[in-house]
Amino acid sequence: MTKAELVNQIAAQTGYDKVTVLNVVEAFMENVKGSIVAKENVYLRGFGTFQTKVRKEKVARNISKNTTIVVPEHVIPAFKPSKEFVKSVK
Repeated sequence: MTKAELVNQIAAQTGYDKVTVLNVVEAFMENVKGSIVAKENVYLRGFGTFQTKVRKEKVARNISKNTTIVVPEHVIPAFKPSKEFVKSVK
């Protein structure tokens, strides 16, 4: 599902116009991204948690050049679904 399809579906379900729904979806995504950049978790009960995870430094291989490289420690965004969400998918 694309963002446009999501906006269309929400607009149809709620009766709000697409411009308003698009603004709300955009604001939601910007707030989640801002919180993750600030290293704050976003908890949505019944849905899941947007959080950051630290990947430790590791040694990787470049197979085409047959060399090893060191990948430094870095932070990545992650999503952890809630137990209810996982149950509904199963």
